[in-house]
Amino acid sequence: MNICVIGTGYVGLVTGTCFAEMGNKVWCVDVDTEKIARLKSGILPIYEPGLKELVMKNVAEKRLAFSTQLEEGLKDAVVCFIAVGTPPGEDGSADVSYVLDAASNIGATMNKYLIVVNKSTVPVGTADKVKNIIKQQLTVRAQADLEFDVVSNPEFLKEGAAVADFMRPDRVVIGTDNVRTAELMKQLYEPFSRNQQPILIMDIKSAEITKYAANAMLATRISFMNEIARLCDKVGGDIANVRLGIGSDSRIGMQFLYAGSGYGGSCFPKDVKELVSTGCKNGIAMDVVSAVEAVNERQKYYLVDMVKKRFGEALNGRRFAIWGLAFKPQTDDMREAPSITIIKSLIDMGATIQAYDPEAIEQAKTVLGDYAASITYSKDMLEAIYNADALLVVTEWRQFRQPDFVEIKSKMNQPVIFDGRNQYRAEQMARLGFEYYCIGRSCYVQ
Repeated sequence: MNICVIGTGYVGLVTGTCFAEMGNKVWCVDVDTEKIARLKSGILPIYEPGLKELVMKNVAEKRLAFSTQLEEGLKDAVVCFIAVGTPPGEDGSADVSYVLDAASNIGATMNKYLIVVNKSTVPVGTADKVKNIIKQQLTVRAQADLEFDVVSNPEFLKEGAAVADFMRPDRVVIGTDNVRTAELMKQLYEPFSRNQQPILIMDIKSAEITKYAANAMLATRISFMNEIARLCDKVGGDIANVRLGIGSDSRIGMQFLYAGSGYGGSCFPKDVKELVSTGCKNGIAMDVVSAVEAVNERQKYYLVDMVKKRFGEALNGRRFAIWGLAFKPQTDDMREAPSITIIKSLIDMGATIQAYDPEAIEQAKTVLGDYAASITYSKDMLEAIYNADALLVVTEWRQFRQPDFVEIKSKMNQPVIFDGRNQYRAEQMARLGFEYYCIGRSCYVQ
């Protein structure tokens, strides 16, 4: 098929590239001229494992192209995906203005039957708005009889594993009320479901709600475990044993049951807020989801509270090493990352920071620009710990799992580790002479 994708962020670029990899001809369109110019030069705006190689391959084989002109993308397209950002507004609701702008541009440009697909995460009812805007534009152009369909096709991509998730999805959700459109969408996705992954056809509003419900459920599991971890710290339990005990229940399972410093990223925080906002607008108190958000915000300060108990609230002259800036490993995404809260809090108490992340340093420099005078960004993980009073492990990058602790101890002012991802074993830390603090495991070593 000929496909147009509007937006070249995480979702749009991965979507367009993976469809091209399956033999489709894809145009990725974006209004950002600099971004498109860089993509044409082989420079990607994001870090995602395996994506650059696929982009370069499909560009070379002339199945993937980039443009700022929607006319170019829509010329031969049968399907047009809207994959633009929906950032949260001040009230927590999703800002769909970019989606509606894309819809308006589609209506002003299309010249034949088109399937318009909402790939962006959008509140329930957005498909109706997209349809109305396209109709209005076609009426203005005196082409009101031009046919089109609007589909909801939410993405379920994990940053750091987005390519693999797209190529081997757990399921594909397609919201449409048109049987013909459903068959065309199934045909498009069939190459990705060779191993019998289900393609679920449902009504549009159910599809729109499904994405928010899925992310809120996963966020709930994380916040639940973080709350249980706090209880473990208070009464002496071990969250690792609790995880094993409940995760072995086939009704629960092991996924998303790790305690840590809280969730971040572009999806969970935004989608939880939007679900609360949607409930409020419709007179439904989303009490569980609201509690999930509150627990997560509190959890981001948990390591900071440990630092205060150990060093006091006046941290002037103290130097802390931070391992991990991105909200999760295998990405450079700093959106809502726990590291932001932790670093700002420590600096506000007088500390200086030596930070390292394999991919997110440039993003961090932008996000933490107001705190730049108190942050040194290190070229590697060992440089970051030099003369540090403590190390805080914030993101669980693989290279942090088995470091040379003898060398680490020799470089630090004090052998103190605050492990926000429970990467290490307390017994080993005790043997090596570290003060070791972690989450929910009674880890503190005197």
